[in-house]
Amino acid sequence: MNNKKVPLRQCIGCGQMMSKKDLIRVIKTKEEDILIDATGKKNGRGAYLCCSSECFNKAVTNRGLERSLKTTIPKEVYKQLAKELENVESKWWYFKERVRGVKSC
Repeated sequence: MNNKKVPLRQCIGCGQMMSKKDLIRVIKTKEEDILIDATGKKNGRGAYLCCSSECFNKAVTNRGLERSLKTTIPKEVYKQLAKELENVESKWWYFKERVRGVKSC
C-alpha cells in the first residue's frame, strides 16, 4: 500500500484545517513584500487562507495575517491583497470545479 500523508494547514480566517492544495498561500518575502503565492512554492514565511473573501476579512479583522507573518501590514497592502485575492479566487474556483470536481470550499 502506498498511502501518502496529505499535508494539512489551518486557515487563519476561520481556523479550519484543510488540505494544503485547497488553501491560498500568502507570503512575506525577504524583502518584506507581502503577496499571494498561487504556486505554493515561493520562498518566504507563509500563511494560509480559505478560498473565500469572508476568511480574508476575518483574518484582517482579527489580525491573523499579521500574527502569522510576524509583521505589521499597512492598509494599502490589505487593499492590494484583496484585489489579488479576487483574481486568484475566480481562477481557483474555475480550477476546482472543472478539473477536480469540487463544488464548495
